[in-house]
Amino acid sequence: HLGLVNNARFCFECAQVRHGESVLLFMPLFHTTGCAILTLGSVQFGCRVILAKLFDPAKMNALIAAQQVNMFVGVPTMLIGMLEAQAAAPCDLTSIRMIVSGGSMVPPELVRQVTEVFGCGFQIVYGQTESSPVLTQIRSDDSFEDACHTAGRPIAQTEISIREPNSNAVVPMGGVGEICARGYCLMIGYNDNPEATAAAIDAEGWLRTGDLGTLDDRGYVRVTGRVKDMIIRGGENLFPAEIENILLEHADVAEVAVIGVPDTRFGEAVACFVRPTTGAKVHVPNLVAHCRAHMSAQKTPAHWIEVAEWPLTGSGKIQKFVLRDRYVAGEFTVMSR
Repeated sequence: HLGLVNNARFCFECAQVRHGESVLLFMPLFHTTGCAILTLGSVQFGCRVILAKLFDPAKMNALIAAQQVNMFVGVPTMLIGMLEAQAAAPCDLTSIRMIVSGGSMVPPELVRQVTEVFGCGFQIVYGQTESSPVLTQIRSDDSFEDACHTAGRPIAQTEISIREPNSNAVVPMGGVGEICARGYCLMIGYNDNPEATAAAIDAEGWLRTGDLGTLDDRGYVRVTGRVKDMIIRGGENLFPAEIENILLEHADVAEVAVIGVPDTRFGEAVACFVRPTTGAKVHVPNLVAHCRAHMSAQKTPAHWIEVAEWPLTGSGKIQKFVLRDRYVAGEFTVMSR
């Protein structure tokens, strides 16, 4: 109760939600964003909630116009769908003052597109269910550069520490490590699972999030990926989010997911799944050239797969483990560079 109620209030305060505004709620109510942040935040700020039974991008845009919605929260795949729907059938979106996104990596190109099309404030949040859920958040007065390339600073009464995943030692400022958090918002524990709880929260009260990231001397957090998603190619650590963000700047790429796949020479190789923009196809030489213009050779994907849709969780996140399993099972047509 302490974590959920206060976390929702702190998040709404950061987003500068005004008393009595209209909030569109299409996040699943089994998800902490839906049942905690948006529901409990709206109650505390006296907001009018438009509750959508199912998420449909075109219908959400139409609801914004019809109900004069001021604020909503959506994961990146939802925002991409709404942008595509708006391009196909424009609606009046001028009532929107603030959009908040998180749940998975929010690429800089998506930040630019959302702010341009919706013409409103945009804030990235970072957290997880175990932390009620928000740990860090962009502020309205943050620079556009920070809004695009970081997950913001810790919200009120929350501590962040970056630690070496194996030794738990604090890494030097700016170094990559596991994001750890401490504060009022942490869960009591996993239900009837003390072993899992002890593995997640250490004796000093630090929650190991399982995410990799950095912390700069201003307090801004950058999330670089999941510990388990980090690709180890020939002994070098590669971070999928960096590669994905570069690829999303290419005009032919609508959505992308980068994973590590088994490789006899390097241990792991970089594989890239691409959903192209409408009317485009995956042209590997062009995408490779784009990657090589912005990053080193070992980070450039070796294998490319074109997809029309993604395996998604109930809250709209791409299930990378499903892509990896299907790749290993030989279910995809793979193009190599």
